[in-house]
Amino acid sequence: MTKALTTSITFCFAVFYLILPCPAWAWTGRVVDVAAGEKITVLKNGKSVEVLLYGVDCPEEGQPFSNQAMQFTSKTILGKVVEVHRMDTDKQGRTVALVSVDKSLLNEELVKAGLAWVYNWHCHEMICETWKHYQLRAKIDKRGLWSDPQPISPWKFRRKK
Repeated sequence: MTKALTTSITFCFAVFYLILPCPAWAWTGRVVDVAAGEKITVLKNGKSVEVLLYGVDCPEEGQPFSNQAMQFTSKTILGKVVEVHRMDTDKQGRTVALVSVDKSLLNEELVKAGLAWVYNWHCHEMICETWKHYQLRAKIDKRGLWSDPQPISPWKFRRKK
């Protein structure tokens, strides 16, 4: 292998490990409820833990594509054992996390499917930049909520309520 290729591969692995949280913060549990596209309940050691997906915001109930986001999340993780990478705790005490199952990251998959916005105010990790590219691709392809000519972000929708 050339030195440039070896350096590139090493750099990619280093970036990968830097964008994901420390494995010590991760735990596993079974998803027992999906309240919304980005709100789930995971059973951890016999206790229910409310989890919000880090860095993404799905359409609110009553908005176009809210049901599709919830169905996507349900189909992807309901009843399955997931890995929860805690990033933060919100004001209500809920765990804010990256959630992975079957080698994919649910947060990212929702953005790719056009069923969630990258939540710029709360998404500060390097992985968020990748998600912004996926969001742009979904928007260009008019996937999911981006098929609406004027989608309203959930945070704007909540302010109007």
